Amino acid sequence: MSAALPDSGSGSPTRQKLLGAAISLIRAQGYAATSVDDICRAAGVTKGAFFHHFASKERLAVAAADHFTDMAARWFGEAPFLALPDPADRVLGYVDFRLARLTEDLSQSSCLLGTLVQEAYASSPDIREAALAGIARQAAGLEPDLAAALAAAGSPLDPKGLALHSQAVLQGAFILAKAAGSIAPAVESLGHLRQYLALILGRGPDGKPKDDDPKDDDPKDDDPKDDDHVS
Repeated sequence: MSAALPDSGSGSPTRQKLLGAAISLIRAQGYAATSVDDICRAAGVTKGAFFHHFASKERLAVAAADHFTDMAARWFGEAPFLALPDPADRVLGYVDFRLARLTEDLSQSSCLLGTLVQEAYASSPDIREAALAGIARQAAGLEPDLAAALAAAGSPLDPKGLALHSQAVLQGAFILAKAAGSIAPAVESLGHLRQYLALILGRGPDGKPKDDDPKDDDPKDDDPKDDDHVS
C-alpha cells in the first residue's frame, strides 16, 4: 500500500494529524515500538490533544485501521484498471496495480492492517477485529469481478474464498519482503498470484486470452503439404 493514499476527509485537523502520524509510524516501526509520545511528536500536537481525541493508543490504532481502510477504498475506487471492460482484465489489473505501487521503502509498501494484526491479534480483540474487517473489505471489492470472470471461464471456484486468498498472498508477500529487507520476494509472490489467477480464469500465463495465442494462427497449420492427396 502506497503512502500516497487520499485523505478520507473525516474528523478535525488535529485528529487527522494523529491518524496520519499513527499510520506512518506503525507501518515503519510496528505497533509496540510506537509510543503515544512518538505519535504526538510526529503529528505536532500535545498529549492533551491526543487524549482529547483518543482514550488510549489502542483506540487510536483501531481508528487508524478504519481510517486506512476508508482511504484504501477510495484509492482502489479511482484506479484505472476499473475502466477495463473485461472482468478478468480487471482482476489481473488489480494485481498489476498492487505491483506498480511496491517500493523499496517497505514502510510505504506494506499494509497497516497486516502489521497491526500480526502484533496485536492476541492482546487486543478490537485491533484484531478492525484489521480483519479492513482486509475483508478489500477482498470484497475484488469479489464481484472475480465472480464474473470465474463464471465466464466456467470455473466452480468460490469468488469470496479466492478474493480472501488474494489478500493472504499480499499479506504474506509483505512479510517476506520485510524478512528479506527487499521488495523482491513481494514482486515474485504477486507475479505468481497473477499467473495463478490468469490460468484459473482461462487465460494464458501472461494473462492474455488464449484465443490471442499466436500459435493458433501458425501458417504451418494450413500448409497444403500436410494434406493427404489421392491421385
